[in-house]
Parts: sequence; C-alpha cells; structure tokens
Amino acid sequence: MPVLTRLIPSPVVVDIRPGALDDLGGVLADERISHSGKLAVAVSGGSGARLRARLEPSLPGAAWYEVGGGTLDDAVRLASDTKAGHYDAVVGLGGGKIIDCAKFAAARVGLPLVAVPTNLAHDGLCSPVATLDNDAGRGSYGVPNPIAVVIDLDVIREAPVRFVRAGIGDAVSNISAIADWELAARVKGEKIDGLAAAIARQAGEAVLRHPGGVGDTGFLQVLAEALVLSGIAMSVSGDSRPSSGACHEINHAFDLLFPKRAAAHGEQCGLGAAFAMYLRGAHDESAYMAEVLRRHGLPVLPEEIGFTVDEFVRVVEFAPETRPGRYTILEHLDLKPEQIKDTYADYVKAIGS
Repeated sequence: MPVLTRLIPSPVVVDIRPGALDDLGGVLADERISHSGKLAVAVSGGSGARLRARLEPSLPGAAWYEVGGGTLDDAVRLASDTKAGHYDAVVGLGGGKIIDCAKFAAARVGLPLVAVPTNLAHDGLCSPVATLDNDAGRGSYGVPNPIAVVIDLDVIREAPVRFVRAGIGDAVSNISAIADWELAARVKGEKIDGLAAAIARQAGEAVLRHPGGVGDTGFLQVLAEALVLSGIAMSVSGDSRPSSGACHEINHAFDLLFPKRAAAHGEQCGLGAAFAMYLRGAHDESAYMAEVLRRHGLPVLPEEIGFTVDEFVRVVEFAPETRPGRYTILEHLDLKPEQIKDTYADYVKAIGS
C-alpha cells in the first residue's frame, strides 16, 4: 500500500521567548545554519541598529549592512553587496521592511534567510512573500520561507505598542480570509487546501480568544506564534489565500486610494475583517471580533483612522480591483455605493459605539 505524504516548507528553527536574541549565534551554529559564523546581517537605522552593539560580540564573523528602506532598489542593492561575501546566511534584523528586503536579497543570491523581527506588526515575518515598494507602487515577490525565525519577546516589548496591535489585526483577519476561501469553494469551485486553512484559522482563533492583553508575555507568545503559523499556512497553500481575503482587499484599497493617509496594515485588515464578517451575515461573529479589536485598542470604524463614511464606501467599492481573480464576499455581493453605505450604517449599529 503506497504511503502518500508531502513536504511542508517551514523554518528549521522557531525560537520565540524572552531573551532569545542573546542565543542567536549559538542557535544558528547548533542547527548547522552557520558553523563559521559568517553572516550578512541587514539592519535598519532604527531598532536593528540599536541592537547591533548588543549582538556584535556574539557574532564576531558577521558583516553588517544598513538598509535604507523597504524598496526594490534597496533589496537589489543588498543582494549585490552580499553576493561576494561567501556568507552562510542572511539575517534580517528589524521591522517588516528590513526583513522583506533581506528575504528578497537572500533569494537573489541563493542564501537561507534568518528572520529576527523587532516587532509583531504583521505576518510577513515568516511568509514566502517579500512586499517591496517599486516604481509602479508596491509589488509582492515570491521568496523561500525563512530557514529560522528568532523572536525575542523582551525586544518586542520595547517596540511601540501600536505594532503589536497591528499584528493582532492581521492575525485575527485570518478568520475572515478563510470564510472567503470557503465561499469561493462553494460558489466557484475553488480548491481549498485543508491543512493551510486549518493552520491559518487556528492561528487567528488563538489570538481572538486569548484573554490576555498587549502587555502580557503569554499573549505576546501566542501572537508571535500565530503570525509565524500564518506565514507557514501561505507556504503550504502556495499563495496568500489562507490569510488574505476581503479584509486585505480593503486594506490594499486604503493604501492605493489614500497612500499618504493610510493606517498600519494590520489596523486596516482588522477593520476590514470585522466589516467583511458583517457583510457575509455573520453578525454575532462580527460584533465579537469588533469587541476584541476594541479591547486591544484597534480601530473598527474608518472614522477612528481618519476616514469619512463616504471615503470608506469608495474604499469598499474599489477593493475588488486590488486583487483581480480573487473571489471574496465583496465580489460575491457586488454592492453599489448606496448599498455599501446602508450596510455600513447597519454595521455601526450592530457593533455599538
């Protein structure tokens, strides 16, 4: 009888705990990622640079590269700079932009990537996608998963709390994204990867149901694990479907229509998820999601991030254009502006002030 199985692309190391950063060199050596200690470490001028002095003694063979921002040009430049170094791996130390630059550069030069995020703003820290600004706006580039993810919860605590809140919104939005995937399966016959869906859904539910807050180590542990699992779910499915539905279409529409006023990715995704749940008739689930988001200090109304109702109506109407070919509750309902406005008024009443 044949034994059928599949290989799941995932990190060799996931180390999430207080003080994890102090053991980075030892972890990479023990797991045979870098015996020689020859690492190319990409850092920002902010959080990553501040940690350099702390890490340099434990990484004597590392070369340090300061990355200016999160553009495609920055990533290509980093790849060029590291190409001749004969390194064992590239380490991305910093926020999402730095890690995405490091992901792209590592893929370009054929080296494994070690992700060491300094905040938990979104699930890109372990996803097979690098999101980079380019001349046309912003692009998503397929890259291998990080070979290791090291998250020091003490470092996470030092980041602005808004980053943690944004990560909560991104994780919770998985629940709405999976509902959209299931809708596409029912209506369009789209195939669901059951394992990817299960991983992403449980990651979102773990954050949604956790009683702790942004200052609790236990909650930060669960949030960090959820964001890692979301990235792995995307690797399992081969695309962003497990973590991206109407919630992310709404987020992208905010970014494209109002690039200078858009809020954090996770803030917009959380708001979009709560509204999308209401659109699909899951009114109790929408109200509960909004209640949890509010408890963590996240917006659930566009006015809370500086947008008028009319602007939000425009965002929701435009949202399907951001992901052509993706079927969500927005494409299913195909609402006109007045219908969106009326439904939004009902949503506001349902979740309370």
